[in-house]
Amino acid sequence: MRVGILGGTFDPVHWGHLLIAEVAREALGLTQVLFVPAGDPPHKQQLKKSRAGQRRRMVELAIADNPAFALNSIDLDRPGPHYTIDMIQLIRSQYHLAADDCFFIIGSDSLHDLPTWHRPDKLVTLCRLAIACRPGYQPDVAALEKTIPGLAGRLDWVETPLFDVSSTLIRAKVAQGRTIRYHVPDQVARYIDEHQLYRAEVK
Repeated sequence: MRVGILGGTFDPVHWGHLLIAEVAREALGLTQVLFVPAGDPPHKQQLKKSRAGQRRRMVELAIADNPAFALNSIDLDRPGPHYTIDMIQLIRSQYHLAADDCFFIIGSDSLHDLPTWHRPDKLVTLCRLAIACRPGYQPDVAALEKTIPGLAGRLDWVETPLFDVSSTLIRAKVAQGRTIRYHVPDQVARYIDEHQLYRAEVK
């Protein structure tokens, strides 16, 4: 079994998340991709988030039609602080995964910031890193390797079509009364409207 892990606040989950997950699933031959909504990531503690149950439900709605996608709420169900290395260890234990069968999916921008994460040296021993990169863009792996020895051998590159949308943009559009059609799955858009999410947020 080869499992991909896509973490994030998912506030809200959008088509970009789903696209990255599906491209990684196909490129790496993954049996399943787990969507793991973040609990209280230390580097985003100042971010105003929707309630955990709301973010969980939006992910459930977004992935319902893809049998290769699954929700894993491990970070929502445990006390913080929520470090990625702890989440990876718990999921590996749950699914009885070897390090080389566990793929943590991140964007190339997150790879650039990896030295600022908690224990990145340990992270690269726990899993492989599936890097969703834009065509023609390659981070400076040699420079990163100096900070995180062994990193280069733990990377799998997944070329991802450009889809320039973000949760921040979606929240701002909702706050401004603008359409988010084709930004999120229709069922997620309905949930946002029904629960009046993001309407009071000003960016």
